[in-house]
Amino acid sequence: MNHAARIDRYAPDGAYAWTRLGISLALATIGGVGMWAIVVVLPAAQAEFGAGRGEASLAYTATMLGFALGNVVIGRLIDRMGFRVPALVSAAMLGAGFLLASLAPSIPVLALAQGLLIGAGSSSTFGPLIADISHWFDRRRGIAVAVAACGNYLAGALWPMAMQPLLSAYGWRGTYLVIGIVCLVTMIPLAAMLGRRPPHQTGGAVHAPMVRDIGLSPGAIQALLVVAGLACCVAMSMPQVHIVAYCADLGYGVARGAEMLSLMLATGIISRLASGFLADRIGGIPTLLIGSVLQGLSLLFYIPFDGLASLYIVSAMFGLAQGGIVPSYAIIVREYMPAKEAGQRVGIVIMATILGMALGGWMSGWIYDQTGSYAAAFLNGIAWNLLNVSVMTLLLWRSMRGRPATV
Repeated sequence: MNHAARIDRYAPDGAYAWTRLGISLALATIGGVGMWAIVVVLPAAQAEFGAGRGEASLAYTATMLGFALGNVVIGRLIDRMGFRVPALVSAAMLGAGFLLASLAPSIPVLALAQGLLIGAGSSSTFGPLIADISHWFDRRRGIAVAVAACGNYLAGALWPMAMQPLLSAYGWRGTYLVIGIVCLVTMIPLAAMLGRRPPHQTGGAVHAPMVRDIGLSPGAIQALLVVAGLACCVAMSMPQVHIVAYCADLGYGVARGAEMLSLMLATGIISRLASGFLADRIGGIPTLLIGSVLQGLSLLFYIPFDGLASLYIVSAMFGLAQGGIVPSYAIIVREYMPAKEAGQRVGIVIMATILGMALGGWMSGWIYDQTGSYAAAFLNGIAWNLLNVSVMTLLLWRSMRGRPATV
């Protein structure tokens, strides 16, 4: 193969880029187990250790903290050395985390394994992976980022089902043992296949990465995106964290609430793909703003429409509205900030969204405890959503006044 052919093959939007996207999606779907496994095994672990629900939930909290911090740390590493080495280390951490957690003698030890190894290891398959794939696409960057981000939702849909027969046959410890082996056997080879570095990291770029100048420094844009990410996910957490409890309070049972949560994830995948197509045509900021406005309307509909059929419909609407919001942040980072900083900056915004989910989940529960109803919690989510809309409207206004620049 001559030099020109090699350049064409590895050019943005080329054959290698699409192959890399397929490998990345597989890696994200497998590695996403780190976000969901503790939710599935928590009741069994709690019963074995004789712990209270609050104490047992420390394992989930530790996972989220490790995941949040890992997005930033690993994102910075991929900016410096490419994706493969950090991904290989993360895969080893994730697999080892499940193996060690299966031997945990107490809840605190389980929480340490979840946070330091499982949460941190799993983080490489979300923000850092999305940032990496964004370097390999120009014209189809929106849909590429959306496909990569779908791995997290696919993991949430597939892994809980796959874990059920393992739990029945081997208990939670045996299930974790199997997951650890699967992660090590599959993720390390997949990560090893992603060794090629983006052209801008090797000095072989045919075209310089383009960003738009909107009259704000990268630090200022970063700060605004952090506020927006925190706000949108405080709002997003209300249905995602509390829909099961909400259905139980209304007398519909937890099974119905679980079905609505699954429906949100399924329609969220559709939303992510549709938002990716849209972002390729109108840009990341308008796409995110549309999703945020629709998310706010969906939250509003939860208040008057509390019938069983209505809740299914509103939950589907909510999934269709919110699924594309978080991936849009990565697209905005690539459009308005230097490519060489993408991993770290995407990681920081993703960390803000995760913290928003954690804060919003707690805040909604606290409001419920104070009022005895979720109505005020939905209104609180709408208020935070309005903050997100305000920030994104400001960025949209600035972007309409901006001009292209090469960096």
